[in-house]
Amino acid sequence: MDGAWLARMRWRRRGAWLWPTFVAATALDALIVHALPFLGDSQSLAGGTVAGLLFNLLVVLLLSRPLGAVLRRRRTDMPATVARNYGGTVAVLVVPVLLMALGLAHHRAIEDQRRMLDDAIIRAIAYIGDRAPDAFRANVRHTDTYTIQPGSVYRTCVPNAAGTRTYCVIVNTHMPLARSVVFGGYESNSLFAQGT
Repeated sequence: MDGAWLARMRWRRRGAWLWPTFVAATALDALIVHALPFLGDSQSLAGGTVAGLLFNLLVVLLLSRPLGAVLRRRRTDMPATVARNYGGTVAVLVVPVLLMALGLAHHRAIEDQRRMLDDAIIRAIAYIGDRAPDAFRANVRHTDTYTIQPGSVYRTCVPNAAGTRTYCVIVNTHMPLARSVVFGGYESNSLFAQGT
């Protein structure tokens, strides 16, 4: 009886990596999600911690038993509890890798949208500087851009010197340069956004 108890304690001590790994992986997940958010433009550390906790808990609940069962097929002498613990540990270690991959993929999309926005603003400034009335050309560097369709259609406005009116253009970055900018009216982007 004492020998079985000691063997069980030895296995439990060797297999007790799940929860320390869970805590460390959650902290790492928070840093990864904060640095490379997989949704939106940015994420706080608290939001990253919540996402890490959620994903880690889900993989422990869903994958620890199947991975433990696979491990027990190879190591028949291993108790089921220890195998489940090892399976959960492996599952938790995969989460930061997946979050990093998702964050990097999303980061590329964010960078592409920023490049398109910069391109749209440059096109709008060139059009306004060339064709807008003089009252608006003086403030061509004070643009306000509203995204209509991320990555392709933007509305850029420039105020007059008094700040009482705006001159707006719509830029479609997918159109050829000569036809990509059209006059968009005198309504400010704040009013335009309320109507969309």
